[in-house]
Amino acid sequence: MAAGKTRKADFIATGLVAQNRRANFDYFINEKFVAGLELTGTEVKSLRLGHANINDAFGVEKNGELYISNMFIAEYANKGYESHVEKRDRKLLLKKKEIRDIVSALAKKGATLVAIRLFFNEKGRAKLEVGLGTGKKNYDKRETIKNRDWNREKARVMAKFS
Repeated sequence: MAAGKTRKADFIATGLVAQNRRANFDYFINEKFVAGLELTGTEVKSLRLGHANINDAFGVEKNGELYISNMFIAEYANKGYESHVEKRDRKLLLKKKEIRDIVSALAKKGATLVAIRLFFNEKGRAKLEVGLGTGKKNYDKRETIKNRDWNREKARVMAKFS
């Protein structure tokens, strides 16, 4: 008996899988990078169903390589005997120069590597957009809220007159 019925139409071939909407609210993102991910088969199948969460994910450096920690990929329902750990460190696949730049930036105080969005590109490969940023203070967050509300109100007024 199958664990869960999935149709081919349920799979995500290309496009967005997960997004961290709080990243721009909690951090000043200075630079963005698109990295490949080293994944197992069941992880890719679970991602194709959209079962991922990157809200708490962040980048760490180990032995000159970059890994994404705390990224949740749910267990695949029809896994059989093969499975994966839901929250494990997954290797980021970047160019050597990009890795050097990120590692040197992470050495600075307050810098962090944050997951922004997880998607499948045109070739069907899983990609993770990460941002290099620094944390915002509470007054910076209040300023962001104020600007967002003002832009929303401005759009309402402009829509009324057009």
